[in-house]
Amino acid sequence: MIRYKLPDEATIPARGLPWHFLEYALQRDALPAAIARGTGMPGDGSAPLPGALVSPAQCLQLLTNALRELDSADTSFMLGQQLLPGADPALSVALRRAASLEQALEILCRWPSRLLPLLRPRLHVADGQAVLYWTDSHGAPGLRAALVEMHMTAVVSLARWLGGQRLPWRFCFNRARPRHIEQHEVHLGGELRFNCQLDAMLLDAGSLAQPWPDAGAGECAAALAGDSGSGDAPSLVDALYDYLLAEVRCSPTLEGTSAAFGVSPATLKRHLARYGSHFVAELDQVRSHVALYLFQSRRADNEAVADYLGFHDAANFRRSFKRWTGLTPALLRASLAG
Repeated sequence: MIRYKLPDEATIPARGLPWHFLEYALQRDALPAAIARGTGMPGDGSAPLPGALVSPAQCLQLLTNALRELDSADTSFMLGQQLLPGADPALSVALRRAASLEQALEILCRWPSRLLPLLRPRLHVADGQAVLYWTDSHGAPGLRAALVEMHMTAVVSLARWLGGQRLPWRFCFNRARPRHIEQHEVHLGGELRFNCQLDAMLLDAGSLAQPWPDAGAGECAAALAGDSGSGDAPSLVDALYDYLLAEVRCSPTLEGTSAAFGVSPATLKRHLARYGSHFVAELDQVRSHVALYLFQSRRADNEAVADYLGFHDAANFRRSFKRWTGLTPALLRASLAG
């Protein structure tokens, strides 16, 4: 049975990411009671008790409060600059002593719930290109833009700090171009594309293996020794994405998926509703991401993608793809090539 966590389970150390949000807001003269309202965090600005845990829902409420009270276009980017290497004692050491960006990204992707518990980083390397893309871990569409900005900035800042240089990242955003992009350009650079079908950071794969000057193989290995991450169950939507991605060629159904998760179809529906989602939406997201990969990396045509995803014919796939993304496959391929 697949293990998972629900959004109201207290799993995030309060002295980690939540305290990072609260402390940043307090440094900018926000009222502590306003930032902590509805979160279970201390309303007097004091640090949480050691060992205290909050739920993802509480952490997201804290971020919502901070963004509202500070009301600044650069808040998400500034939070990202200070997000990594994080507050986890072992993993922060491992990141600081990582041999390269490749090893650092492997650590981020292996222990996301302890380093980046609100968005899930996923790394794919093929055909000379590395793609780090982000999926929502807890169903927060209203915060999606801020979360993506924060997490992308965190990775860019970590790589620049430990690698000693600014890498030629390219950025894709699954949203319309904002009216003002000055903060994006300052913190991320000028290679920005909007109206894409996923939130991703792209980099030539050769940059991943460039050695970092402060690498410490022994210290990194010691920090990670004996910690397989097996105790860190993912959120339900993260676990569901992984399952659907592995089964996407077998046309997964609600009934079969709920059985794999050890619940009834009705229970899985109720759980997903807590994330503001449903089974078909989650499956469509995975299918659209796989189709994007096949179009971009494999240069596949409609017939090949339809066959890979289990559609009976290319016409049926084209109709489904437009429902998933709002674009026809031809328009998307033109955009990818653009």
